[in-house]
Amino acid sequence: MGACSVEKLECTPEFDMMGFMELSQETRVDGKVMNKMTTLWDEWLQKLSVYKVVCGKISYLLVWLPEEVETYVDETWDKTPSEGYLANSLAQYLCMQSVNSLIPQVETVGCAPAPKPTESLREALADFDLCYRDDLDVLSRRFAVVTFFPFRGGCEICHLQKHCPKGNGDSDSTVVLPGYER
Repeated sequence: MGACSVEKLECTPEFDMMGFMELSQETRVDGKVMNKMTTLWDEWLQKLSVYKVVCGKISYLLVWLPEEVETYVDETWDKTPSEGYLANSLAQYLCMQSVNSLIPQVETVGCAPAPKPTESLREALADFDLCYRDDLDVLSRRFAVVTFFPFRGGCEICHLQKHCPKGNGDSDSTVVLPGYER
């Protein structure tokens, strides 16, 4: 692990139906779909990884779901786009609820600022088979978040601010659907 230390954190985020519906931009969800979402939530919660990573004087919160969740979302999307969209939203929501439960200020300001990927942070993430994309300083896992821990600020300290529609004032939302990345 080199210059960084890691600590597995316990995190059991609560499923909030209203919050999920807001993220997914749904106004109604029937019982069958809601049952499916709560079943997936319980299943994916067991696969969720949450760590505190300390590199020198800087601490980070790292939250992610494994690639198999991405595969499930993609396969579901191919069969039934509406269900795939909801599954995608649920995975995003699970990651963000985990961040929000450990850093409540993130929910308040609406931003989990991305840190600049230092060499030591890259090395620490590599130990978890997580890496940054070559074309943009974002994690290669679709359902993953790395942010400062404890809270240090919102959009104003985010390394991705110039690429973020919310951070540069172009939008109130930063939701990007799979396949629509720039």
